[in-house]
Amino acid sequence: MRIRPLRSTPESTLVPVAEPPAEMRAVAFDAPGDPDALRAASVSVPSPVISEVLVRVVAAGVNPIDAKTRGGAGVSAAIERYPATPGFDFSGIVVKSPYEAHQFPAGTEVFGMASFPRTSGSYAEYVVAPSLSVARKPASLSHVEAAGVPLAALTAWGLVVETAHAHEGQRILIHAGSGGVGHFAVQFAAYFGAHVTVTASGRNASWLRELGAAVVIDYTTTRFDEVVGEVDAVIDLVGNVGGDTGTRSLEVLRPGGLYVLVPTGSWPGYAEAAADAGVRATSYKVIPDGGALATIARLLDSGSVQVYIEQVFDLADAADAHRAIETGHTRGKVVLRVSDG
Repeated sequence: MRIRPLRSTPESTLVPVAEPPAEMRAVAFDAPGDPDALRAASVSVPSPVISEVLVRVVAAGVNPIDAKTRGGAGVSAAIERYPATPGFDFSGIVVKSPYEAHQFPAGTEVFGMASFPRTSGSYAEYVVAPSLSVARKPASLSHVEAAGVPLAALTAWGLVVETAHAHEGQRILIHAGSGGVGHFAVQFAAYFGAHVTVTASGRNASWLRELGAAVVIDYTTTRFDEVVGEVDAVIDLVGNVGGDTGTRSLEVLRPGGLYVLVPTGSWPGYAEAAADAGVRATSYKVIPDGGALATIARLLDSGSVQVYIEQVFDLADAADAHRAIETGHTRGKVVLRVSDG
């Protein structure tokens, strides 16, 4: 009797895949610098080991940490050798999986996060990623849309659901609500019943209300601490880099409330200031949890949550994508189109 290999995915849902080439197109940088440090490169296709999958990248998300790292901050200290290919987010098709009965066999459409800078990043035609950092791509989303989800949505999920424990009646203030992380944080907080107040520019007010914000404060015309009232939690995607956003946030928290700081290095003294103000405080780093990403995928497919893609650039134009991110005024996400789906 012939033993048939086990399949965790119906054959009809798998996309045909070809053997990967030895070399691939990628974007690399030889040393920290401005956006022009990013250049086109031809590099070896990475080889997956142990529980990793090899994915043919159709689209790659661009995040502020990518630009910070390219500029010498972010996670640049962990880059062991140059040239380096940046990028965390990707959406694409599995080319190689760890074993035949794996939950993501070759041909599965997935999205997730690469382990950059421990491995080569997602600004390339192929990327390796841990199986636990990957989920099936939402069926309702294109690869370009899906590539804008992982890091931003997982960060927002960790902030709102796992750290602030959003719930009915809770009052949450979110700074920079129109950005990549912010627009997901608004939606998750509203989904779980919180009363959501957001700071953003006036042009984004009506859009943020559509996403679930109860109150939108135009930070260019109004000081939030003069109008917001008392809140239970603050999710700060700005810090004290300008306008003392962090310091003023402590003033609107109820006694024992929670302040969550996201941008690394944006306020070194936040913990001491929070203790002096009688509130709790924590920083936050994204956890590339494929299980949480699968839950987010279901919310996206149900229409309960949406991703907004403001700009799409070709892989060769990654420098322009970084310039767009560095303005600090993009709505939602910026994505690189890497290959055909």
